[in-house]
Amino acid sequence: MNVVVVGAGIAGLTAAWDLVRDQCDVTVFESERRPGGVVVTASGDGFLAEAGPDGFLAGEPELPALAADVGIADHLIAQRARGASQWMGDELVPIEEGQAAALLGIETRGVDVGTGFRSFAGGMAEPVAALAARLTRCLQYAQGVTGMTRAGSRWRVALGGGSTSEADAVVLALPAYACGRLLEAAGIPGARALAEVVYVPSTTVSLGYRSAQLRAPLAGAGFVVARDAEERVGLRACTFASEKFAGRAPAGHVLLRAFLTPGAGDATVRAHAALAAILKIEGAVNTVGQGPKLRWPCGG
Repeated sequence: MNVVVVGAGIAGLTAAWDLVRDQCDVTVFESERRPGGVVVTASGDGFLAEAGPDGFLAGEPELPALAADVGIADHLIAQRARGASQWMGDELVPIEEGQAAALLGIETRGVDVGTGFRSFAGGMAEPVAALAARLTRCLQYAQGVTGMTRAGSRWRVALGGGSTSEADAVVLALPAYACGRLLEAAGIPGARALAEVVYVPSTTVSLGYRSAQLRAPLAGAGFVVARDAEERVGLRACTFASEKFAGRAPAGHVLLRAFLTPGAGDATVRAHAALAAILKIEGAVNTVGQGPKLRWPCGG
């Protein structure tokens, strides 16, 4: 069977991997020039930062099983620091295990949040890289799918630039609204409901500090901000990345990840100002590092 997979995020890559092992002839079309979708791990100056998800619930078996399949099971790491707090506008108050996820609207139904999180030593891009390495012949980057139609018993997939590809089956590994647009244009009943799904945008900034810049040790894995205080501080939550997982910051440093509310101005400056006020951090912001620009505030 010939199968086209649209999207080379972790879902699309996993689908392609399963299909290849089932002896299917697979082509993966990805509009970007890299795999991974929202999974992005960047490094610089000894820091390792996530632009997308930083881990997964330890109670979910799928990623460990995938890691074993692609030979990186020994790269799995467990969460170190546990527990979270809530910023009430004037102080951090400890909250119950799992309550932070609920306050942020993260769906954890049916999964034991008490088991914490897991990740990979080299970040969440590790399973993406492992899958991409095994699917090299299947991957076609900078090839966005613009439409799809029935071609008898098969599918004809239209690509940017005017070319087409035919397949016996198509797997859409895209955001719901993107799937909805393609399916609605193809005349699939009920597709309009998918096209109307709205995703809430999120801006995150990872900031590295010398440990001496923090007046007090970090407690737990991070904090969430009370709803009535979000607008005032411009922050929804903060993960203490280097406390949560090992290998995220060099010795004598910490890595924090801020989740910002929508707002104008430089995101790094906004994040630093909010965290400095809440965590009593001293120092200014400089830009350093190679490759993807990472911003590490440092002491003056």
